[in-house]
Amino acid sequence: MKLGFIGTGLMGGPMAARLLAAGHEVAVWNRTAAKLAPLLEKGARRADSPADAAQGEIVMTCVTDQKALEEVLFSANGVVHGKARLVIDFSSIAPASAREFSGRLSDKGIGLVDAPVSGGVAGAEKGTLVIMAGGKEADIERARPVVMHLAQRFTRMGESGAGQATKLCNQVIVGSLIAVLAEAVRLAEATGVDATKLPEALKGGFADSLPLQIFGARMASRTFEPPLAAASIMLKDLDNAAKAGPGVAMPMARTAADIYRRMGTQEISRVVEATS
Repeated sequence: MKLGFIGTGLMGGPMAARLLAAGHEVAVWNRTAAKLAPLLEKGARRADSPADAAQGEIVMTCVTDQKALEEVLFSANGVVHGKARLVIDFSSIAPASAREFSGRLSDKGIGLVDAPVSGGVAGAEKGTLVIMAGGKEADIERARPVVMHLAQRFTRMGESGAGQATKLCNQVIVGSLIAVLAEAVRLAEATGVDATKLPEALKGGFADSLPLQIFGARMASRTFEPPLAAASIMLKDLDNAAKAGPGVAMPMARTAADIYRRMGTQEISRVVEATS
């Protein structure tokens, strides 16, 4: 198929590469053009704008937040000015924004599938992502042959916004768990236990999880490069979760969000100190 891919960062780059490897023609656009180089070497076409990327049958987006998505969809050179009649959005945004954008695209005869992903960079590279989707059933089924090059599972959760709401549930679990893993690693260290052995020792038990095996191991060994994700991304998702569930207390998620917020403040302070 003739496809477009907008947003070729840590997640989008490997996803677009898999589509190229599957034999699709892929036009790529990224706000930072230098990130396109590896995909151009694999045969992608460099698009001049989001509208240019949307000249094929389907265009996919994987950007930072709802503000960035609104820009690539509806700006003067946005996707709405292209030819694609279906947008698959892999970004993690607020469910309300997904519903709003779906309505605005529908007015122009364009379908939207909100399809946030879980599985990290490794999942994007291996094509083993878990993708939760919201949108019309016909649009999701049209998207399925393309998406299954990227995922081990692609599940329709309901109408527009349902995919994003499901991703927020995922982030409440993962975001809280990562904060708890850090506490467990420090507890092990404070009590004289070799924290690097925790993932292996707890493997197969009730405390085992992919975050324990991946993040716990990295925390214990103080291996933070290459980065797996930015704390600001998790904070954005947890803040969206708090807004999406009025009346839902979510004390664990709110506590985790406060921790990520403090991490961001400390990082900014370090940058200011380094440049002053």
